[in-house]
Amino acid sequence: MTVHQLSRRDARRLAVRAQLLGRERPAGLMEMVRGLTAVQLDQTAAVAPNADLVAWSRLGSSYSPAELAEALATLELLELRGFARPSESLVLFRAEMEAWPGTGPLLDWQEYRRDWVKANEGCRLDILERLRQDGPLVMRELPDTCVVPWKSSGWTNNRNVSQLLEFMIQRGEVAIAGRDGRDKLWDLATRVYPDEPAIPIEEARRIRDGQRLRSHGILRVKGESCPGEPLDAGVAGERAVVDGVRGEWRVDPELLGQPFAGRTALLSPLDRLVYDRKRILELFEFDYQLEMYKPVAKRRWGYFALPILHGDRLVGKVDATSDRKAGVFRVDAIHEDAPFSKALSTAVHRELQDLAKWLQLHLVVKS
Repeated sequence: MTVHQLSRRDARRLAVRAQLLGRERPAGLMEMVRGLTAVQLDQTAAVAPNADLVAWSRLGSSYSPAELAEALATLELLELRGFARPSESLVLFRAEMEAWPGTGPLLDWQEYRRDWVKANEGCRLDILERLRQDGPLVMRELPDTCVVPWKSSGWTNNRNVSQLLEFMIQRGEVAIAGRDGRDKLWDLATRVYPDEPAIPIEEARRIRDGQRLRSHGILRVKGESCPGEPLDAGVAGERAVVDGVRGEWRVDPELLGQPFAGRTALLSPLDRLVYDRKRILELFEFDYQLEMYKPVAKRRWGYFALPILHGDRLVGKVDATSDRKAGVFRVDAIHEDAPFSKALSTAVHRELQDLAKWLQLHLVVKS
């Protein structure tokens, strides 16, 4: 069996190229989303919502957020598991939806979810009927007739309708049909999803693993648990080892040996290139955490610091904020992991100017 021997540089270039962050940019939004497989929809807008920032990093200032809104509104892209996905990928999730809450012996938490939904069968049917008559609707317009409240030690405690909708979307009964501002619009799945037969679960997982590996270039066989979109490749691709890094990796052999031409880019903290902090530490030797949930005094780089990609290296972070009220894109600090050359400093400032222009804000860099 083939085992590919890679240097860290080989692995980094494979990852950057697969994530469409090389010099050659995708032709447009749909080509980008299909290349990345999925783009996380997070509305935190310290700089810009994640999906828009991911698109800007790859497409440049020719990209307009209206393109993403239009693709979601026309269902060219579907919102599923917190990600925007091409509508044709829905067939890869149908079998899991039909098998909810899972196949084989159920774990305790799966049984609890199944029993809770069953206990609130009346509310589930009420929601379906309301959507059938008046959908799409925002969540506050849906009835809460649950007889057993949802119990949780977290923020979902007693949030009956939102929790029931989450399980109903996992069951393939309802779907997100778009947004009214920041609010999701809910409708019957039959009105939203393409009418295509399900692909069997194991085959669908194999295809999804292959797509995920192709969009990342190199992944662990088994990664840390991650809601919405895993961080591993399963057994997709072929085995690889990386010099100086312990453990086994998987690579898409079709991506090996391709020429690399890098550029400078500013990334969202939720960008999939940097989302797996262990992976970027191992391959890029880049220390990074999203610090928005940390007390101000404990932050090293800032509330929503943007990682800086230069070629095949992650070289620093930008502490920046979009202040819409003041009309400025404020850069409080540029953290250099190692001193920047004059050329690198120029490239970073060029990206900051381009980002500010795209945001339609005035750039202010703290000296």
